[in-house]
Amino acid sequence: MFDQLSGRMSKVFEGLSRGGKLSEGDVSEAMREVRLAMLEADVALPVVRSFVNNVKERAVGENVLDGVSPGQAVAKIVNDSLIDALGGAGAVPLNLSVPAPIPFLMVGLQGAGKTTTAGKLGLRLAERERKKVLLASLDVQRPAAQLQLQQLAEQVGARTGGLVVSLPIVEGQQPVEIARRAMETGRREGYDVVILDTAGRLAIDEPLMEEVRQIRDATTPAETLLVVDAMTGQDAVNTAQAFKDQVGITGVVMSRMDGDARGGAALSMRAVTGAPIKFTGSGEKVSALEEFHPERVAGRILGLGDIAGLVEKASEQLDEEEGERVAKKMLAGKFDLNDYVSQINQINRLGSISGILGMLPGMGKIKEKLAGKDLDTSIFNRHKVIISSMTEQERRTPGIIKASRKKRIAAGSGTTVPEVNRLLKQFDDMSTMMKRLSKMDLPSMMRGIGGAGGLGDMFKGMGGPGGRPPFG
Repeated sequence: MFDQLSGRMSKVFEGLSRGGKLSEGDVSEAMREVRLAMLEADVALPVVRSFVNNVKERAVGENVLDGVSPGQAVAKIVNDSLIDALGGAGAVPLNLSVPAPIPFLMVGLQGAGKTTTAGKLGLRLAERERKKVLLASLDVQRPAAQLQLQQLAEQVGARTGGLVVSLPIVEGQQPVEIARRAMETGRREGYDVVILDTAGRLAIDEPLMEEVRQIRDATTPAETLLVVDAMTGQDAVNTAQAFKDQVGITGVVMSRMDGDARGGAALSMRAVTGAPIKFTGSGEKVSALEEFHPERVAGRILGLGDIAGLVEKASEQLDEEEGERVAKKMLAGKFDLNDYVSQINQINRLGSISGILGMLPGMGKIKEKLAGKDLDTSIFNRHKVIISSMTEQERRTPGIIKASRKKRIAAGSGTTVPEVNRLLKQFDDMSTMMKRLSKMDLPSMMRGIGGAGGLGDMFKGMGGPGGRPPFG
């Protein structure tokens, strides 16, 4: 997300190198490039104009402090303006301050991801807020829509110890009837939140809006959340404006944020509609729903990273005890292929490698160098398949794996002997590095990170600069 815009922005600020005050010429030149970058990112034209004018007013004549380049000074002003455009600092929380059961109404067009988002939201409320959640599908238009939500509720319910369940399906009931039954069930059975998943259409029409208005009037929702597909760009903003005008929405959930490198819809949404983006979805996992923090998004656009977001994700997804166990074995020089699989599982929980790099400050250029390289978790999953075809003895002592064993492992995993060789070579390099690090003090370790056997060599083995993808 935002990769295209981030790359263009970085180049703009690098071009401002002179010291002293920021002249109007410096700022105007930079803003021309910023304007083009935002338009290419599919940001709405009125938003671009307002943004550029705002930055110009704040930047012209600004004194550049000693030790701060003009590019950094403009970047700071642009960062502040981006935060404003995205909705101001801090996430906008859900309204949980009304009497239970609290109704949440999910609206949007067909295919935007409403049903999946309803399940994700149920999981989030159960895990983070310890809320008992009832999911109710009001979609009687799409075949199997109610069954889809029921299956999703079973999946989430199993993960939360039964805190999330679905409303039983009654054939022949209409949306408003289902909504009333859901609220009555919520009151009778002590649910904290009732999530009402409405039907969508391929396009906005009056029957859709009238149905949503009737459900809204029957349930008086505390939140009306519009789910839009970020990959549709400005169409997502137009959809949001239509729902806001005709139904009224309290917030936006942008799905498929991982599939749009431009990000123009997110930058336009608040300015055009006035509705805050409350959550973003990326991926099909039920846990892939994140609060929208404008300051974090602005940081990622400008290549400043999102350390807070990465720490938050790590604390939620990683198994701390397992990580400590493997780390101790690494430092003791006893790292084996079982431990490598454990680390792959930890990485998979965080998402793609490119996504993790995007959350680290100053990694934009590295991401560019790795463009086109298969650095995502599919590589590690392929490694897991190969390792799963090994015996327990082979995993613990990879040194015994010779020609005949390699042929058997390749045949069992559906790979080739050269692929097995590459995995073993990479693992051997990692083991050598771990043994070397275990004998060093911290300063020596830090000096060795970029040298032989350090991260540079690891990237070569994984498809980074100077290398090639193990399975590319």
